[in-house]
Amino acid sequence: MNSSGFLAALAALLLATAALGAPTTRTVRDDTGADVQVGTGPCRIVSLAPGTTAMLYAAGAGNCLVGTIAHSKEPAEAASLAIVGDAETLDFEQLLSLRPTVVVVAVDVVQRVRIDRIRALGIPVYQVHVKRVSGMPESLRRLGALTDTAAAANLGAGKLEAQLAQISAQYRARPPVRVLYQIWDQPIYTIGGQHVISDALRICGATNVFADLDTAAPAVTREAAVLRNPDLILVSAPPQSANDWIAEWRRIPALNAVREGRLVAYADERMDRMGPSLIDATAGLCAVVDRARP
Repeated sequence: MNSSGFLAALAALLLATAALGAPTTRTVRDDTGADVQVGTGPCRIVSLAPGTTAMLYAAGAGNCLVGTIAHSKEPAEAASLAIVGDAETLDFEQLLSLRPTVVVVAVDVVQRVRIDRIRALGIPVYQVHVKRVSGMPESLRRLGALTDTAAAANLGAGKLEAQLAQISAQYRARPPVRVLYQIWDQPIYTIGGQHVISDALRICGATNVFADLDTAAPAVTREAAVLRNPDLILVSAPPQSANDWIAEWRRIPALNAVREGRLVAYADERMDRMGPSLIDATAGLCAVVDRARP
């Protein structure tokens, strides 16, 4: 064998050796601080929440998605993905047939027992957990690290941060308003201080009257609400239910919100979906609060 042939053979051997020794997994950190081992090959992601599906598209990883759950409406391209279940049920056979390299879940949406079962099947689980509106851009960046689309994720996150800074600047000096945000009636359910909507209200220059409660969606008595005497009551419900709930509040004319006519029906799917459009939803919420300001 001549020298050039020997060098070529040596190079081929070295490449083969390097390939055998190359790592087949890498480690990324999710929103909960947990390390997740994911493969280095082509990505195949199943997303188990409408919001995480939207976030993956915003992070530039739409090509990685092979499945999601029902009601994933953001963006429109999500409608073409295979459906593996909804908020109540999950088809594990369908999930496995999609051969995901990782399953992305939202901590507040997907039941812990499902997460544990997916892990027991040997599938890595990446958890998204956005607790504050300002946390959405950073969560998007972490998804970019998961899907190896950092450039697109950083660009999207930067736009969200700029939009959020504009909203905050617009409302931070407005007169304060105390808000009761109602999500159910009989019993009354509201939002606690750890809920992302409570944080959105803060950005709007408003205060959640039940912000001292740690539970995300606590049940409260009508008497407790009366004692906290909100300036504004936002009723988050479909139209007919909203009208009924507002009628109940009108029976208590001593409330500031009732006396001043600040009982407002408000519903925005984007706020509940917890995707990147959360920032737009916050701007919409701020406009509603601003129109009802004392």
